[in-house]
Amino acid sequence: MRRAVIVGANACGASAASVLRDEGFDGDIVLIGEEPYPPYERPPLSKEYLRGEQTLDRSYMRPLDWYAEQNIDARFGTRATDIDTGSKLLTLDGGEEIAYDSLLIATGIRNRPLDVPGADLPGVLGLRTAADADRIRELAATATRVTVVGMGFIGAEVAASLREMGVEVTVVEFFETALFRVLGTEFGGVIEEIHREHGVDMRFGEGVEAFVGDDRVRSVVTSSGASIECDFAVVGVGTVPNSELAQAAGLACDDGILVDASLRTTAPDVLAGGDVANHDHPRFGRVRVEHFDNAVKMGATAARNMLGAEEVFDDVHWFWSDQYDANLQMAGFAPTFDEVVIRGSLGDRAGFSVFYLKGGAVAQVFGLNRPRDVRRAMPLIKVGVHADPIALADEATDLRTLGA
Repeated sequence: MRRAVIVGANACGASAASVLRDEGFDGDIVLIGEEPYPPYERPPLSKEYLRGEQTLDRSYMRPLDWYAEQNIDARFGTRATDIDTGSKLLTLDGGEEIAYDSLLIATGIRNRPLDVPGADLPGVLGLRTAADADRIRELAATATRVTVVGMGFIGAEVAASLREMGVEVTVVEFFETALFRVLGTEFGGVIEEIHREHGVDMRFGEGVEAFVGDDRVRSVVTSSGASIECDFAVVGVGTVPNSELAQAAGLACDDGILVDASLRTTAPDVLAGGDVANHDHPRFGRVRVEHFDNAVKMGATAARNMLGAEEVFDDVHWFWSDQYDANLQMAGFAPTFDEVVIRGSLGDRAGFSVFYLKGGAVAQVFGLNRPRDVRRAMPLIKVGVHADPIALADEATDLRTLGA
């Protein structure tokens, strides 16, 4: 391989470019991204960056001058429009063609639109990019009340940040509690209570029928007929993988770009990683993960495999969320499970952990202010340790001993 091309100047793409150089690759690296910025960490967008506590350059994956120092051809503010897998050519917006020996597609995701009247009104915003966070912060500086639609992780983090910025927040959520699709009713209810304690008005079991306004949004009409006045609205109701480029090139796609255990697509010398990759995980089966840590680690594995390795990506998927003074962490993947074991008390804001067992094996862990429990459970998840539920629940049990 003499030229590696990466489509996606983000966490996955930057990680891949870095590891290629770290592994001694001295050929051409072309890094292409649609945003005008170098790759940056997205988690602060709904937290420190949104609140104005952190500048964007502090979130850069690498300093701006690093790309030139590493002789990386960085094409920021550039869009790829076509892939010819037979000729191994990538076409950019404007018609330039770039030949590749190995290609990594890390095109990420976009926000799912809310298809209701008024969704295109000024002041109806999403959060995906630094520019989105800039706009929300700008409006929040003079706003009194904001409606947040959706109480997944993005909605919950935005709601928390806006409350910390002194803005009144009303949440409209179709499901029955916060983070319902991830945590379910019981544990999501704990997060709901934390938000209520901080003054968030929560409207669960409600959909949005329309956004109403003139020159900008003035209110949100819900499925119950309620009209909620707002200065602006932030919508977070899911995402869509940016797999159109790959699909047009003939790559197999289904809820993202289908890749095998080594992140290879159905086209020769083309890999995919990050949020857009639907990965055949050796422990969990097919899964598409939308988390920063996963994107970074996928980029590293993809880079080594671009150089000829056959490394299997078997990370257990870890992520975190900070809301007020609560730190949430989760690892593993258990869309279905047989048993739930709680360590600690759900009513204790100091923290508790929840272990999800499938066939007796630890498949997933969730922790509220319990980062050590989550970290120590990750090796158990990776190898599918069959743990005694009584030992898991016992605060005196060192989780590290369960896999010994």
